[in-house]
Formats: sequence, C-alpha cells, structure tokens
Amino acid sequence: MKSKSIDEFYQEISGGNDQDSSGLLPKDIQKEIGHFNVFNIKELYERLQEKSFMPYDRRAYYKISLIRGKNRVEYADRTIDIEKQALLFATPKIPYNYLPLDTQQSGHFCVFTGEFLTKDKSGIDLDRLPIFQTDGYPVFQLTEEEAFAIDLIFKKIHQEINSDYVYKYDLIRNYVSELIHFGQKLQPVTALYSKHNSAARVSSLFLQLLERQFPIESPRQRLELKSAKDFATRLSIHVNHLNKVLKENTGKTTTELISDRLIHEAKILLKETDWNISEIAFSLGFEELAHFSNFFKKQTALSPLSFRI
Repeated sequence: MKSKSIDEFYQEISGGNDQDSSGLLPKDIQKEIGHFNVFNIKELYERLQEKSFMPYDRRAYYKISLIRGKNRVEYADRTIDIEKQALLFATPKIPYNYLPLDTQQSGHFCVFTGEFLTKDKSGIDLDRLPIFQTDGYPVFQLTEEEAFAIDLIFKKIHQEINSDYVYKYDLIRNYVSELIHFGQKLQPVTALYSKHNSAARVSSLFLQLLERQFPIESPRQRLELKSAKDFATRLSIHVNHLNKVLKENTGKTTTELISDRLIHEAKILLKETDWNISEIAFSLGFEELAHFSNFFKKQTALSPLSFRI
C-alpha cells in the first residue's frame, strides 16, 4: 500500500487545485524542520461534502483528530463506531479509513511529520509511544468534559499558527505533546477488542505491513521489513509468537509468507521492467546478487535470468 505524502494530502483536500492547495499552507512553515498544520473539520467537511469519506490508505504523516458527530473508523482490522465524539490517533504505520455517518461533522485535526515533533534530541520519539504502537488503541470515546478540554487545546493551536509569534511552532509542539499525553491517559474502549480475536489481529497487521511495502516502483526503493524478526519488532511481539499465530491462521510461517510475496514481486519486476537483476535484488532487500539468485532458484527452480528470457 503506497504512502500518501503531505503534498498529496493537500491536493486531496483542495480538490486538485494547486492555488487552493498553497493557500492551505501555514505561513512560515518553510522555516521549520518537518511539517505541521491544523484544520477545522466543519469548515473542511462543508468544502468537501461531495467526498464524504477518507480513502482507506496509509499516509506518510501523523494525525490527531477530535471528531464530533456519528462516524465509523476502520483502523487496520478494527471497526469502531463513534456516536458523539472521539479522539483519534493515526500513524504512518497503519492504514485507516474515516467515514462520516451524518452531516453534523465538527471538531479539529492536525497533521504533522515525525520530523516536526522530533526536530531536536529533546523531542518525542513517536514510535516508542504507546498511542502510536501498531497494537495500541487508536480511538478514544470522549465525555463532553474531555472533548471540551481537547477542543481548547486545538483552539490554542489555531490561534498560534495564525500568529506572528517567532517561536509559535515551539509552542505548538507543546500543545501537540499535550494532546498525545491526554490520549495516553484515557481509558480505551476495551470492549471492542476481545482476547479471542488477538491472533487474527496480529495476522492481519502482519499481512498489511508486508503488503504495503509493494509495489516496488523504483530501483532506489528498498524494502524496510525483510525478515521475521523485522516484522516481530515492528509489531512489538516475540518472533516465536508471530510464527505461531501466522502458522495457526494461514498455515504458513512468517518466513514462508515473506518469501512468497518476494517471489511474486520479483517475477513482476523481471518480466515488466528493464531493471538489471542487481537492481531488482537490491530493491528486494538482498545485499548480494548471488543471494537473490540462490533464493529465486530455490523458490522457482529457475535462475532470475532464465525466468526473464
């Protein structure tokens, strides 16, 4: 699943109009490391009413939303219905879909890259925070009192981003950190996540992490997750537990599933691109051409060159 960039995000919410897109950018953001912006959901929803859903997608930025109104959130393999208001945390690691179920939409959301919040050594390491873990709880139903408190934080962010204060983005970072810690202290809606489906959830997350690395679109693109250990680390579980869960749910081990997907992609690249075999090997995560050739031959009984001809 391809990541949607910040630029593509602005194209999406501006309806593809470059002039409108540039008008949505906060002033002075070019001086910052990373990117940040904040939006009023009611204003944006009215502007884009003909497009009442967010495509199920993986986005290359973080997002924190205060959602008011009836909505359905699909996050990885979970579906959560929101009746009144909720706080949603979205991470680049996991695809999600946000579907309004009525026209009474309001609230706020902010988008930011990891670099914005970690611009110096004292910044937050987002990937270590429970709120952004792949096996965490991303959606929190809110009381009116909680929603009011979060609304105040967002209003401060709106006020600062439109100000001329020289250090406004440093202040905004503090407000974003406050939102994150507010969320981490909330009690998750645990009733939606019963123990019996935890194995299915792990399997689903693994398959999504695997699949979203494809397709390989450039010889310079390289797989980030290549081994069972890589996936287990990303999912914050032991590699033996991951193997056990996948074997029970798919009939195959982690390594077998990774190998199957690598071979499928290798065949596509060999047949449909003019990349040399070394480039294909590199993009698929192999350090040496010989290792890729041995792997391919073991899986298909043919060398990469023989398969290409």
